[in-house]
Amino acid sequence: MTRRSLLFGGMGVASSAIAYPCYCEPRWLEVTTRRARLSRATLPSPLRVLHLSDLHASFVVPLSHIENAITLGLNDSPDIICLTGDFITFRHDFDAREYVNALRRLTAAAPTFAVLGNHDGGAWAWSRRGNRDHVFVERMLADSGVELLHNRSRRVLVHNQSLTLVGVGDLWSREVAGSKAFAGVRTDEPIVLLAHNPDSKDTLAGFTWDLMLSGHTHGGQVIVPIEGTRYAPVKDKRYIAGLKPWGARQIHVTRGVGNVGGVRFRCRPEVSTLVVA
Repeated sequence: MTRRSLLFGGMGVASSAIAYPCYCEPRWLEVTTRRARLSRATLPSPLRVLHLSDLHASFVVPLSHIENAITLGLNDSPDIICLTGDFITFRHDFDAREYVNALRRLTAAAPTFAVLGNHDGGAWAWSRRGNRDHVFVERMLADSGVELLHNRSRRVLVHNQSLTLVGVGDLWSREVAGSKAFAGVRTDEPIVLLAHNPDSKDTLAGFTWDLMLSGHTHGGQVIVPIEGTRYAPVKDKRYIAGLKPWGARQIHVTRGVGNVGGVRFRCRPEVSTLVVA
C-alpha cells in the first residue's frame, strides 16, 4: 500500500465519520408504532394517533425532510394527529408558505392539534435571540388548519368515541397554566395531555390525565458509546425517549423529526404512531 493510498483512505474514513452524523442520520427517519393504554378508561376501539414533534424547520432541517416525515406518518392512516412543539428553531430561514402547505397535508388527513415549544417564541426564545412572542408560529398553524391548544382543551369525537385533548404552554417559557388548560374538562372520559417538555408532568401532577405526549429531548440527539446521552435537556432523565409508565399513567416522548445544530448520532429522527386503547 502506497503513502498516497493510505492518505486517501484516511481522508475517506474521516469524511465518512463526519458525513454520517451530519448528513446521513439526521435524515434517516425511523417509523415506530407503540401501544399506549389509558389509565382510567378504555376506548371501544383503538385509535391511531400520529405524534410528531420538534420539526425545527431551519437551515439544517429542510422542508423536504419535514415533508418526508409527514408522508411516512400519513402512510399509517392516523385517526388523530398531535404535534408537540418546536416548529421552528429561531429564525425564519425557510419558506413559510411551503411550510404551511406541508402542514395542510396533515389537516387534510385527520383532525390535527398542537402545542408550542420553547423555540416557538416567548421568554426563553427571546433570551436567545429568537422571537419575543409566538405570533409567527400561531399564524402558520392557523393558516394550515392546525388547532392550537395553548392552555386549553378540546373534546374530540372519532369513530363515535370521545376523548379530551388538553394542551399546555411551554415549561421553559413559563407558560404552563394547568388550571386554565383543564378548566371544564370532564374527568369521566379519557384525557390525553399535550406538553412539549416531559418535565411538565410534575407541574401537572395534580390534574386528571391518562397519557401525556411530549417531545423536546430529541431522544438525546447524540448518544456516545459507553457514556450514553450527551444532550438531554430535561431534569428527569427517565423520560428522554419512548413510552414509559409514570405511576398509573403513561408518558410518550418522541425523538422528534428535526434537530438543533444539524447533528444526530445513534439517535435517529422519529415518526411515531401510538395505538391508544
